[in-house]
Amino acid sequence: MIFVENLYKTYGHDSAATHALKGVDLEVKAGEFAAIMGRSGSGKSTLLHILGLLDVPNSGSVLIDRKDVLKLTEGQKARFRLAELGYVFQEYSLLPEMTILENVYIPAVCLGSENGYRKRAAELLEIVGLGERLKHYPNEISGGEQQRVSIARALINRPKILFADEPTASLDIASATVVLELFKKLNKEMGQTILMVTHEPEDEKHVDRVIWLKDGIIDKDIKSNINL
Repeated sequence: MIFVENLYKTYGHDSAATHALKGVDLEVKAGEFAAIMGRSGSGKSTLLHILGLLDVPNSGSVLIDRKDVLKLTEGQKARFRLAELGYVFQEYSLLPEMTILENVYIPAVCLGSENGYRKRAAELLEIVGLGERLKHYPNEISGGEQQRVSIARALINRPKILFADEPTASLDIASATVVLELFKKLNKEMGQTILMVTHEPEDEKHVDRVIWLKDGIIDKDIKSNINL
């Protein structure tokens, strides 16, 4: 699903340069639920953003579903992100003037989907446990519920890969557990490929694989048998 080779990323120049990635090689197979972990500044968010086509490397290659995505034009990247990739971030970024249902189906409208997007949005909200809150607005639900809405939104266009960048960092322990269990359910029952950046050690028990970054390189790559 994802094949990365010799990925380098540097921010700044000369004495002010920060070498975020220093030759990363990585393969993520379809159906994996993997976490990218490491200390602050280890390069984990940079790696996720490059794989999600939200940033570009200085050198290296990224293949997603056998497509060399770094060679796409900006317009092609935008279309690929919308059609093939889903994103969940620390901040929920819901539009306050729209209902939960409307927030979920916005990406489908942007993609030009058929009228069935409303039904799919409602079905996804049912899956994330918010089937009775369709007409509510973001300020009428909790932070944990808003994050579940953002997960439903990320899934609306049936992405091949779901990228999550610190998705539980703003949540209390109970809400974070609900979100992680939801990710696990999506992975196990629907086969959703998920790549998640996290700094929480307890998140390891929810994933099948932990990719540890240290100073811009992969230090350890551990596969777990807990959830298999």
